[in-house]
Amino acid sequence: MTQPEAAPTLQVSEVGEEAAEVVTALIHAGFSHRPALDPPATALDETTATVAAALRGAGGLLATRDGEPVGALLLDHDGDWLTLRRVSVAPQAQRLGVASALAAAAEEVAERRRVPRLRLAARVELPATVALWVRLGYREIDRHGPLLTLAKETPVRGVAEDADATRELGRRLAGGLRAGDLLILTGDLGAGKTTLTQGLGAGLGVRGPVTSPTFVLSRVHPSEVGGPPLVHVDAYRLGLGAGAGALELDDLDLDLSLDTAVTVVEWGEGLAERLADDRLHLSIRRATGGATDGAGDEATEQRTVTLTAVGARWVGSDIHRLVT
Repeated sequence: MTQPEAAPTLQVSEVGEEAAEVVTALIHAGFSHRPALDPPATALDETTATVAAALRGAGGLLATRDGEPVGALLLDHDGDWLTLRRVSVAPQAQRLGVASALAAAAEEVAERRRVPRLRLAARVELPATVALWVRLGYREIDRHGPLLTLAKETPVRGVAEDADATRELGRRLAGGLRAGDLLILTGDLGAGKTTLTQGLGAGLGVRGPVTSPTFVLSRVHPSEVGGPPLVHVDAYRLGLGAGAGALELDDLDLDLSLDTAVTVVEWGEGLAERLADDRLHLSIRRATGGATDGAGDEATEQRTVTLTAVGARWVGSDIHRLVT
């Protein structure tokens, strides 16, 4: 009996100047396959020597598919920025996820190097390329003629040892929020979503108590210090009915208060993203077991909070430093 063929393996590795020749070849292959631009791209001016110099600096990434080089990019590290340059995919490997794999690997490099944000240049004449980077979470932050600068913040992780530390993390995070901000919280039952929201409420100076709004779906907590109110939404029940969640979220009329409030949606992943292009995703994970506090969250165990910022609103902000 014939065994089925194994699926091709796509791998991305960090490389240095030893890969200059193959990276240069990929840059030339990828950019020569693009439509003619005015002014023309300068990528075809790259030589093995210029690529080797770049790789000696901040390094680069090489993608292989079953061992064959299919994509590459150069990295440039400047302060808080990791810049992706000369992102190239071999013509025969187009539409196989190579560019997305390179982008994901670049984010991992940024996290390891503790660089808070990434950027790249794209041409407005290549709308499909721009759309790809937008799908990957990049947003336009600058434009000079046909050249766009697209950027995103890298995910950041903070550790809270217990429920009190989770509230404190929320209180710190509130210091970087303003009216119009949307936060989407995910995590298992008892992970600490409401506990973190209590900290947000304390940091924003809103009227409490902040408790789970499961049975009323949403609560509005007015500010007692002249700041924005906190709109606290629990979308758990909305996500239970197949296809019904989006319609029921519309019934809450959150769009009426989005611009004037800080909106927190628990269990909002897959439902609340369409409310705003700029948003914060917070994923909360904890160890199993332990006693519960009054809000139904685990009171004593460590949580890991992963914050992913989406949109130009957060690029260049101090949101990373408020979590770590």
